[in-house]
Amino acid sequence: MPKLNPRWLVIGTLIVVVGTVVSDVSVFSLIVAVAAGALIFKVGFAILGGMAQPIPEPPPAGELRKVKIEYRCTICGTEIRMTVANDEMPDPPRHCLEDMDLVTPVE
Repeated sequence: MPKLNPRWLVIGTLIVVVGTVVSDVSVFSLIVAVAAGALIFKVGFAILGGMAQPIPEPPPAGELRKVKIEYRCTICGTEIRMTVANDEMPDPPRHCLEDMDLVTPVE
C-alpha cells in the first residue's frame, strides 16, 4: 500500500475543517468528498502521465517485428498474410515466379 504524503493529509484535513465551519454539511460527507476528489486527481494524473510517455524505440535491424500485411498472387489468386518480418515494409514474397501484389493498405 502506498504511503500517504503528510502534506496532502494536512491539506485534506484543513478542507474538512474549513468545510464544516463554513457550511452545514456533515463531516462524513466532507471526508468522502475529499477522498473522492483525491482519487479522481490521482487517476487523472496517472492517465495523463501514461499518455506523455514517448513511443518506444524500434528494435534493432535483424530482429523480427510484428506486421500485418496481406499479399495476393496475380496469376493464381493465392493470398497470404505476413505477421512477422525483419523490416517495417518487407519485400513482397514471390509466388508463381512473380512478386505478389500488396492487398492491405500500409499506414
